Amino acid sequence: MYLVLLLWINTKNHIILWNMKIGIIIRERREALEVTQHDVAELSGVSVNTLSAIETGRANPSVGVVQRIAEVLGLELILQVKHPSKLT
Repeated sequence: MYLVLLLWINTKNHIILWNMKIGIIIRERREALEVTQHDVAELSGVSVNTLSAIETGRANPSVGVVQRIAEVLGLELILQVKHPSKLT
């Protein structure tokens, strides 16, 4: 299963926009596997509060955090990066 994220990078190479469905995808996959937030948090090295915030769209996680969560959930992270100068 793939987790595709669309990212926009500013001129300082900072991520300025994540795909808004990332939290929904993570939560649905976790629930399909019948594992708790506590289990995923422990295995991925993030706090339960952080995982909860990601799942509900209240957090802006780094690519590294998403990669660790994706690995625990058996997801493959695919990034499609677009620089603002190439969007016009």
